[in-house]
Amino acid sequence: MENGPPAGTSSTKPPLDRLLAIMATLRDPQRGCDWDKAQTFATIAPYTIEEAYEVADAIERHDLDGLREELGDLLLQVVFHSRIAEEAGAFAFDDVATAIADKMEARHPHIFGNAAGSDHARSERWEAAKEAERAAKGATSALDGVAQALPALMRAEKLQKRAARVGFDWPDTAGPAAKLAEEAEELAAARTEEERLDEAGDLLFSAVNVVRSYGIAPEEALRFANIKFERRFRGMEALADGAFASLDLDAQEALWQQVKATERNA
Repeated sequence: MENGPPAGTSSTKPPLDRLLAIMATLRDPQRGCDWDKAQTFATIAPYTIEEAYEVADAIERHDLDGLREELGDLLLQVVFHSRIAEEAGAFAFDDVATAIADKMEARHPHIFGNAAGSDHARSERWEAAKEAERAAKGATSALDGVAQALPALMRAEKLQKRAARVGFDWPDTAGPAAKLAEEAEELAAARTEEERLDEAGDLLFSAVNVVRSYGIAPEEALRFANIKFERRFRGMEALADGAFASLDLDAQEALWQQVKATERNA
């Protein structure tokens, strides 16, 4: 049947079992797909990251149909990695599911055990459980376990939060703000390309600290700023009716202010 399930799978199977069987078929040495058979953890990792961002994008757009599809794509990545590991004799999908189930029960003793207490106490238990898990894996620093592959902005926030847990943090918003101004001056004073790169990094890292000191997630704040800039820029282009690039900066700025005023009055 042209539109039937792939050979070796069955649409009557439970959906997850069917997906696992499809992946096993795709990776089969004799009858599998050449592309799927050639993949490794490393080659698949970029797709895993991309699919996670596409999930976030569907959520941002309030697209539930898109979210369903993107969650499926993300689940496929977990199945793919698990299949590669199973072939290597390391672990299988069931081991992945069991490990996260065990972890979630252990981290929620107030739900699955007899622990009680306030929300603050529960938060402290959660962090203590994560610290214990990191220690069991051989962590020797408060910063161990912050993934290198995270986007730089998100990783900066996580590094700062980890440092804050052991007391290395500003007591208020004034300290981070002063440090940001200091870093801006040092960037302006930099003379070589290497110095500018170094100081630019310090400036951005300090900006994350300022935003974090107000209890705001930097990634979320920048995402909203990106959306706002794109919306306003497209508004300017629309007002210019195709002639935006030919306008001088003063004229473009006037359009920017017009778009902002329209938003405020909406």
